[in-house]
Amino acid sequence: MRRRAFLIVNTDKPEAGEAAGLVRSLIEQHGTLVGESGATTDALPASASTADLVIVLGGDGTILSQVRRCEHLNKPMLGINFGKLGFMAEFDLGAFATAAGAILAGPELPVREFPMLEARVVDATGGIRFSSLAVNDCVLTAGPPFRMIGMAIFIDDNVGPRVSGDGLIVSTSTGSTAYNLSVGGPIVSPRLDAIALTPIAAHSLSFRPIVVPADSDIEIAVTRVNDDGHGGGTTLVMDGQVHTLIREGDVICITKHARPARFVENKKSSYWATLIHKLRWAEAPRLRGGGES
Repeated sequence: MRRRAFLIVNTDKPEAGEAAGLVRSLIEQHGTLVGESGATTDALPASASTADLVIVLGGDGTILSQVRRCEHLNKPMLGINFGKLGFMAEFDLGAFATAAGAILAGPELPVREFPMLEARVVDATGGIRFSSLAVNDCVLTAGPPFRMIGMAIFIDDNVGPRVSGDGLIVSTSTGSTAYNLSVGGPIVSPRLDAIALTPIAAHSLSFRPIVVPADSDIEIAVTRVNDDGHGGGTTLVMDGQVHTLIREGDVICITKHARPARFVENKKSSYWATLIHKLRWAEAPRLRGGGES
């Protein structure tokens, strides 16, 4: 069969724009190109709904934004990395060129599913004034003027800790290697359906990160916030891209989204190889003379 592909190109990345011609020709050689778009937040053209997969040229940030943009399509996405790290994009241009025939015309399309989080902000009246999705993480951050904020955490209606600090990261297993990792949170295999809760500079020696089942209902009652008086302050940030200011008394409700994000798998690579080669996981110290003894 010849699979139908919709192409999204981040033209802000010159290398992605330059490579788009080759990717188009590979799609047309092995499959069918049904349409194309830039990496914006605009509504997708109708042709996107006829595709069997969505191919995205850009970096990890581009892929994250396009997952939200394309979520309603429920189509697998294939990322070709033109960013700095490319942790989420399983292909570079060479790898895609090698695998294009199997992906676009092979008997099966190898797809992996990754859970997404849905966050809703409930105000003091009980109304929902914000809702968005995250592939990696939902981050409650103190914001200017950068005083400690207060939070009360509930998991499946069970009363959890009350804590002061600079915020809290709620991440998927996929997102455990993003901001969560930077503040000392655990690396969680993406094959594990779980959520990690990691404090940011908690005013406590004993509030350690915790991993809970992905179907847990998490509520964060915000008891003290920052407000700089100029439109800035304590903020909920989704995947580092979508954000909303948080007011005292707000409750942030985080649950597993009904549908997972779906990505075309690179059979020539693996998650563990990515950890080692891109994040230098467990890399040995560099000793004088290059020896290991």
